[in-house]
Amino acid sequence: MNKTALVLVIIGALNWLLVGLFKFDLVAALFGGTTGLISRVVYVIIGLAGLYCISLLFSDRETV
Repeated sequence: MNKTALVLVIIGALNWLLVGLFKFDLVAALFGGTTGLISRVVYVIIGLAGLYCISLLFSDRETV
C-alpha cells in the first residue's frame, strides 16, 4: 500500500511540474479535460494517496 500511494503521489507531483513549467495538465489531456469524470476520479485517487502519505511521515517503521 505504501509503495502504491507513493507512486501515485509522484505521478501527481510530475503532473504539477508539467502544469507549472508548461501549463500542460497531463491527467486532463489523457482523461478528457479537467471536468471529465475519469479525470476527476484520477485527481481524487491521487489526492487520497497524498493524504495517506502523510501517515508515512509519522511512521516509526524503517524500510530498507
